[in-house]
Parts: sequence; structure tokens; C-alpha cells
Amino acid sequence: MASIARRNLFEDLPRFLIAQAGITFAVSLITIQAGILQGFTRSTALIIEQSHADLWVASDQMEHLELTEPLPLSTVTQAANVTGVQRAEALLMGNGRWYSGQGSPDTVRIFGFDPQGKLFVPGTLVEGSIEALLAPYTVLVDRSNLRSLRITGVGTTARIRSLPVEVVGITQGTQSIAASAFVFASLPTAKAYSTAGLTSQLNCQIRDGDLQCTNVYQQDTAPLTVDPSQPLPPLSEADPISYILVQAAPDQDLASLSQRLEAALPGTRVYTREAMAERTRRYWQDRTGVGFVLGLGAAVGIIVGTVIVGQILYASVTDHLKEFGTLKAMGASNWTLYRVVLEQAVWMALLGYLPGVAICWGVKTWALATQGILILMTPGTLVGVLVLTVGMCSCSAFFAIQKVTRVDPAIVFKA
Repeated sequence: MASIARRNLFEDLPRFLIAQAGITFAVSLITIQAGILQGFTRSTALIIEQSHADLWVASDQMEHLELTEPLPLSTVTQAANVTGVQRAEALLMGNGRWYSGQGSPDTVRIFGFDPQGKLFVPGTLVEGSIEALLAPYTVLVDRSNLRSLRITGVGTTARIRSLPVEVVGITQGTQSIAASAFVFASLPTAKAYSTAGLTSQLNCQIRDGDLQCTNVYQQDTAPLTVDPSQPLPPLSEADPISYILVQAAPDQDLASLSQRLEAALPGTRVYTREAMAERTRRYWQDRTGVGFVLGLGAAVGIIVGTVIVGQILYASVTDHLKEFGTLKAMGASNWTLYRVVLEQAVWMALLGYLPGVAICWGVKTWALATQGILILMTPGTLVGVLVLTVGMCSCSAFFAIQKVTRVDPAIVFKA
């Protein structure tokens, strides 16, 4: 029966190639969409996963890594004094406009940390040094953002808002697909960039007989002349930060330590590194339309592949009705005939799956190298797509099987 299935499949080579092109397209679309979704959600938590912190202390209003309320720097000292804490470090996040002098400005996300600390890791350094961040107005940039920020490498100069920037290092493996370009700086430099040129003016109006006043913030991006040799002032205890990274003392129970930290720091919540990463991934996957859009693309791939395979199998059965009638007249059971059609479907699935995966692997390599976009293709994903492809082709055989079931052995004797 296996020879019959293969002969039917390869008898009409042009039709076979059209079918395989459709399956390959479906496999590629499903794999890439699933890989982008997994790569997207994973990229949003890379900063968290790479840290050496056991616990992340955040505001109780925190939704995900980049959406949180500030904490005063004084909470870092309070956290360090909690029993069971071996080390506590501040992490500051801010926004700025990057002016390279070529083209329009770009929005950047600024991460401020202690270059001499041990808990925050700004990715894998491929050029330069982290210690160079001790100098004012210096940053590290993720390699995937070199083109978008118009950077040639270490030594490139630009400005963030009104302050100068010197790139002293290139890192990789940090950039979130969902965020603006990441740059990394020391805490004083990050604060300077986040607040540079910002001025506020009290705007008061009388509404409904009441005096209402609001602060109106204005941004001045005109370049400022500064002396890079002069150190920036350290942060004060009242300055806002985004997170406290905590390293637990040896043999400490993290659940108990989390409870002590939350009791000592009102208005905060404490997450393990894994829980913080999962919260961030879940936000982007469940509370935005990204998962739906990518899932819809994968569904389109399944529909296209199913329709194409179904048409090819139905046409193949129609062309070989006499052969199926002969088998039935010789006493072959319906299940024997089903096996022929199903085996054709499985062969089509396997022969369409392999080139589809090869294409996806090439797209993945190109996207990561040129665009910095992570398309995650794990063994689990590849096995899942293979099972889905075989299932898709097997389901496509349903209509062809129905035609085989109704074949009349007498067709053999008709002219």
C-alpha cells in the first residue's frame, strides 16, 4: 500500500510541487508567527532574567518592567538594613530623545545603575567596558540599535535632550522588541539625561469659581555646554528610582524575606526574578493585541495549508478512482484505502515541513543579525509545528476519504 500512496503522490509532479509550496508557506507562516510571539514576550523580560538579583522590589502600582511608579532612593538603604538582605542596589529608568545630528531624533529608554554594582547586568558586553560609565555623560548601547541610533561604535558622540553623549561600550542581548532603544548609564548620568532641559511652570485658572493650578512641563532641547571632566553630583535620598534589586544572604528563604521587605517598605511589592519576568511577559502577551494578531496570522497559515492539501488530495483520489475501485473489488477494506490517502497526506506534511523550517531558520538568523528581532525557535516549537502540520494534512484528507468510501467497485468494468 505504501508504494501506491507514493506513486499517486509523485505521478503528477507539477501538482505535487504546488501542494508542497502551499504546505511550505503554511509551515513558514505558523513557525515564524509562533517564533515572533515567543521571541517578543521573551525579549520584554531579558533585562530581568539577566540580572543577578534574587528579588525585585517595586511599587505596588507596577504593571510590568517599564510601567511602574517611582520609589525614593532612601528605600534602598532601608531595604539593605532588612534582616536577610546581603546587598541592595538601585535601578533608575527614564526616557530621553537621542539626537545624532543625522535625521530626526529617536526616543530612548535610559537605564541607570551602579557600574561598580553586582546585581544589574546590561547584557553581554562586546566592546568597551562597564567601568567607563563612571565618567559623566557616557553610555552603553545595545548592538541591535546601532543603525536606528546612527552609531558606528565606541567613541560615537551624540546628545540626549540637551546633554552630550559618548558611547563607551556596545552590549547585546538586552533590547525588548516592544520598547524604544535601550541605553545604559550610571545613576547620576541617567538622572541628568532624564531631567535635562525640563522646566515646570505653575499654570492657574479659575474654573467654576475654584482656583485650579497644574504644573506645565516644557522641554528645552538646545545643546548645553558642560564640562565632561567634572563629576556629576550623586543622587539625593529624595531622588526617584524605579526598582530596588536585592541579593539575599546565603540560605535565606525568599518568601520570608519578601514578606519582611514589604513590611519594612510600605507601598511596595517584592517579586522573585522569575516572577518579575513572568509578570512582564504576561502583560505583553495577555493585555495587548500582540498575541491575538500573531495567532491570527498562524491561523491563516493553517487554513491556507489545509485548503491546498485538501484540494490536491481530492483531485488525486478523483484521478485514481478506478484504482481504488479495483482494490475494493479485490476485497480491500475501507481502512486499507484510507491508509493510502492518509499516507499521502503524511508524506506531503513531512516534505513540506522540512523546507518550511529551513526557510524560517534563515529568516530568524537574518532578523537577529540585521534588525535585532528575536524569533524564538525552540525544540518544543518545532515539534509542535510538525505535529500541527501532520494534523493539518491529515484533516485535509477527510473529503478525499469520503469520496473513497463511496467508490463503487463496478466502476472498474465501466467503459
